[in-house]
Amino acid sequence: MTRLFYSLALYLLTPLFFCYLLVRSWHERGYRQVWKQRLGFGGPGLRPQGIVVHAVSVGEVNAAEPLIRKLVERYPDLPLTVTCFTPTGSRRVRALFGDSVAQCYWPLDLPGAVRRFLHSSKPRLVIILETEIWPNFYAHAEQLGIPLMLVNARISDNSFKRYQRLQRLTAPALATVDCIAAQSAEDRRRLLALGAPPAVTHMSGNLKYDLSLAETLPEEGRALRLGWGAERPVWLAASTREGEEAIVLAAFQAVLQEYPQALLVIVPRHPERFEEVASLVQSRGFSLARFSQAEANLTSVSCYLVDAMGELLRFYAACDVAFVGGSLANTGGHNVLEAAALGRPVLVGPNTYNFADITRLLVSAGGAQRVNDADSLQQAVLNLLGNAEQRLAMSRAGQALVASEQGALDRTLAMVGDLLIKP
Repeated sequence: MTRLFYSLALYLLTPLFFCYLLVRSWHERGYRQVWKQRLGFGGPGLRPQGIVVHAVSVGEVNAAEPLIRKLVERYPDLPLTVTCFTPTGSRRVRALFGDSVAQCYWPLDLPGAVRRFLHSSKPRLVIILETEIWPNFYAHAEQLGIPLMLVNARISDNSFKRYQRLQRLTAPALATVDCIAAQSAEDRRRLLALGAPPAVTHMSGNLKYDLSLAETLPEEGRALRLGWGAERPVWLAASTREGEEAIVLAAFQAVLQEYPQALLVIVPRHPERFEEVASLVQSRGFSLARFSQAEANLTSVSCYLVDAMGELLRFYAACDVAFVGGSLANTGGHNVLEAAALGRPVLVGPNTYNFADITRLLVSAGGAQRVNDADSLQQAVLNLLGNAEQRLAMSRAGQALVASEQGALDRTLAMVGDLLIKP
């Protein structure tokens, strides 16, 4: 009965959801495309009788990359479809995997949409990254005998409180899941408290540590630095969110007083904010170059805006110090492991609840430092740019932590194999 009322509420809210997509499409055209897929019509690219991997957006797609590549390698006879919920996630799938996987949008959790999607895809296994609990999807998958697996599952503080309030919905849904691979002991404890069956809820570790980094990245980083001026200090502000660029630019103003040749590279998290950030940089009086314009001479530019998606890793490889955004803005932070794995000293703000364990471990290991505002940010950047030994120590500490925490991928693949051989 609870799920019935939930479904009725979703039907009533669906027109508002499509209005929301329309509004978002003013800045990001992808939000107005393939609406039929959101209603469960998978489209011509959907590959049935295989594995469906759901990764909601860019961060989850990046975390799933090594798993998806291994699934394609190990199960070449099982077609693989990756579903997302955002256009940026969809683009990232295409950039990483091309035609080796099918790609479409995840359906809304309406009974009809879910039924259409599952009947057209007929998956042998559905893998959901992190923790998205969709009561209708879970129920219909169980009815059709489709195994369901939560991978890299985590429950943040906010999500735990929200799911507790909705436990009459979430507990029956979690009870249908065939396997849950939790990131940490605390995530497992929270999942059990929400109703996950103990027998199928395991601690596998965090897939994000099992990074798949191209061997060419260091060389790509060196090539970028040659174009900027090989001896210039370079500070990267990665995955920045609204409000953070102003803080970063204020701190950079002070950095330039001590290092007049320094370069600030800004990589906004969302493409719809590229123009806004460009305008902000110029309004503060900084000279600006943009990745999309491919300017030949960048040696006299003070700010470089990366206005493209999927380019962040080689800019990590090119910088001296990396600030990872979403952490001064109260949006929960972003993944710090890519910078650490590439040997870059990491700076983060206080708001990292979306990556709480990862960030805590990296700070404790000495691979990252906390900052709270423009003053502490500028001081941390100045200290690191002036101390090569400290940068090296943080680099080694970060890389050592990443190496020590790897192994979740193999454990997860073993669980996938167990589900695929079940009758």
